[in-house]
Amino acid sequence: MSATRATSLTNSQNTLLYSAESVRAIDQYVIENQGVEGFELMQRAAAAAFRQLVREWPQASPLLVLCGGGNNGGDGYLVAAAARRHGLRVRCVAVKDPAKLKGDAASAYQKAKSDGVSIDHWDQLDDGDRKALFGSAGLIVDAMLGTGVKGAPREPVATIIEACNEASAPVLAVDIPSGLDATTGVTEGAAIHAAVTVTFIALKSGLFLGQGPECAGRVDFEALDLAVEASVHGQTPNALRFDWSGLRRQLPRRPVTAHKGRFGHLLVVAGDHGFGGAGLMAAEAAARCGAGLVTLATRPEHVTAALTRCPSLMVRGIGHGSELAELIEAADILVCGPGLGQHAWGQQMLQQVLKSGRPRVLDADALNLMAKQEPVEFDQQVLTPHPGEAARLLQCSVKDIEADRLDAATSLQRKYGGVTLLKGAGTVVADGQSGPWVLDGGNPGMATGGMGDILSGMIGALMGQGLAPMDAARMAAGLHLAAANLASRHWGYMGLLPMDVLAVVPRLLAVAEGLVDGGEL
Repeated sequence: MSATRATSLTNSQNTLLYSAESVRAIDQYVIENQGVEGFELMQRAAAAAFRQLVREWPQASPLLVLCGGGNNGGDGYLVAAAARRHGLRVRCVAVKDPAKLKGDAASAYQKAKSDGVSIDHWDQLDDGDRKALFGSAGLIVDAMLGTGVKGAPREPVATIIEACNEASAPVLAVDIPSGLDATTGVTEGAAIHAAVTVTFIALKSGLFLGQGPECAGRVDFEALDLAVEASVHGQTPNALRFDWSGLRRQLPRRPVTAHKGRFGHLLVVAGDHGFGGAGLMAAEAAARCGAGLVTLATRPEHVTAALTRCPSLMVRGIGHGSELAELIEAADILVCGPGLGQHAWGQQMLQQVLKSGRPRVLDADALNLMAKQEPVEFDQQVLTPHPGEAARLLQCSVKDIEADRLDAATSLQRKYGGVTLLKGAGTVVADGQSGPWVLDGGNPGMATGGMGDILSGMIGALMGQGLAPMDAARMAAGLHLAAANLASRHWGYMGLLPMDVLAVVPRLLAVAEGLVDGGEL
């Protein structure tokens, strides 16, 4: 999970994410209303980037600084100048003709030259020189494309980005990795894969959405000694950022006199022929996350396996939807969809769940079946689609979903009510009121079947303990990712299984409850 270092920021400000357009407006507001000239702001940004460079890679040499044609390039020229003044070996390359630079970027170029920085022009280097640049670099500084660039990078930037990604040297991105959309996190062509991104003035939502976590690496925030509260005046964040570390203190506390009736009776409706494990994982996840009682309604042939695996569950074999009414009547929260199938059995189960009016979590095939029906809004529910399921629900393509994950989650919420949790790196949670919220980080080990099943059980368990759907969805998503990150330390990414993740959930909960020391967690 990416870590963010805040400088002169409160926790609430460190949560706010802004679009590229809003960040540019904030930048302009600072220049016009806080008495900070544009070139001074650029100098502060370069100094902050250079400080991070020295902290992270104190021995890196030589530096290769790649400068574009806008203000992002100006930052790069000043980083190169700072490196030169501090006695570091530095190669600076003008990706665009410096003669075409304007304003503060032109001033930065002149400052670098006056400080003795040797600046090569990319179009004047032959193939051998270009190859040698990347082969000898100890660290690459990406200052080519800024927040205002949209679409796929053009040449020669696209070729340079590919060379950066193939080089052995790590990359420090200045403000935003070149090729990454600062608002959506979309990459339409080549994009820098940085080890660290130092971003300024306001956090850009694209760093945490879509390809953002992959491209940005660790995100370090620098406020540049600005009065940020005043700077963002008039600009509304397009999202808010969250993770488990910020939410775990909100975990409901259990009184000594607690009993199982206080923590909800969860009914998991799941597991058609051949998919018995899905329902079992959801049910066991609910039990491990504090549900007072958990009943699993599944195909009769799955009962023995479920009880053998987790005897604390109540398991009922169901052959027809009419048999479900009694179980629904006894439950407080319903989870429906894992391994449900889209045949007659699954259809019957879902219809009983939908007409019950009980608070619910809907996942997997429950969503696929709903996509074939007229939408019905319901406030007390959480939908947990992956991009493919979201595309079916919105009748569009997966590419459309990934092109703007914030808009996709918000559109689903408007269509179905309640809460939508759009899964994937940079999970988005929307309820039409606060947020939308973006989960900071991702884990490639979670790209395997069953991870969503345990998430649905976790959400249902937290709802059963009194959390509102939005709070339950965010807390479960944060816990889910934190557990995956912890389990990956032992199992790695390729070998990670859902039950490995579930196995460490109680440990994280015990730390949150203050029962054990978190150590390095």
